[in-house]
Amino acid sequence: MTDLTALSYTAEHEWISVDGDIATIGITDYAADQLGDVVYVDLPAVGASVTAGQVFGEIESTKSVSELYAPVEGEVVEVNDDVDADPATVNSDAFAAWLIRVRVTSAPSGLLDRDAYVALTGGDAQ
Repeated sequence: MTDLTALSYTAEHEWISVDGDIATIGITDYAADQLGDVVYVDLPAVGASVTAGQVFGEIESTKSVSELYAPVEGEVVEVNDDVDADPATVNSDAFAAWLIRVRVTSAPSGLLDRDAYVALTGGDAQ
């Protein structure tokens, strides 16, 4: 089980965990619930650059298509092939089904802690 209080969150419903200079990024439980059944993800290739606050990919469900926003700036060092092969894993456990790992080149800012994120969602985040 992921310690949700150890993660940081964006207002766009991404979560981030930073270990040294590597950030693991995914979507939150709330976002996965709102999307419904995830059927496709479009993620950047390893080596691609991401910019904080900018779109790095898309996630598509049976209901809609949503853009994914990078909470940090850096270079993609790993893409979760399991999610790429079976996007529905995001619905099973949004926190285990991370999307990308980024070598961070600038410290993240403007992130929310779990309490602030739960407040942002009106208490709907689990």
